[in-house]
Amino acid sequence: MRIGLISDTHDLLREEARRALDGVDHIVHAGDICTPEVLDALAAIAPVTAVRGNNDRGAWADALPASACIRFDRVSVLVVHDLATLVSESASEVDVVISGHSHRPLVERRGSVLYVNPGSAGQRRFRLPISIGFLAIRGSEARAELHELDPA
Repeated sequence: MRIGLISDTHDLLREEARRALDGVDHIVHAGDICTPEVLDALAAIAPVTAVRGNNDRGAWADALPASACIRFDRVSVLVVHDLATLVSESASEVDVVISGHSHRPLVERRGSVLYVNPGSAGQRRFRLPISIGFLAIRGSEARAELHELDPA
């Protein structure tokens, strides 16, 4: 199973991101979506799980949860926008934590938990890369990889 990871689109869904996500089984958006049209476009590619970011406002955003727990095969995944809001006990009960907010791509294992931040797929911020991520799941194993987008 291949899961597409995206965050911090800030009302910009790049064509390159759409192409890279084509064919995934599911998409996780870790917040700062900014308009529901981004979610609609992602839903045309694959089923979407999205959480509300600090820049997501309005009735459409109020319907999004602050966090989401989902299961893919035998892997449990917790999605939050800002890792600072994560209660450490919650993280110890899952296999993967996906977050956004910092715009900094990250794949890091802390004990038995895999932490993934796909970075920002929206407008460039500072000198940080524009990126998305992928989560490959087989049974109870999860591997993550980052994919830098060419903003040209």
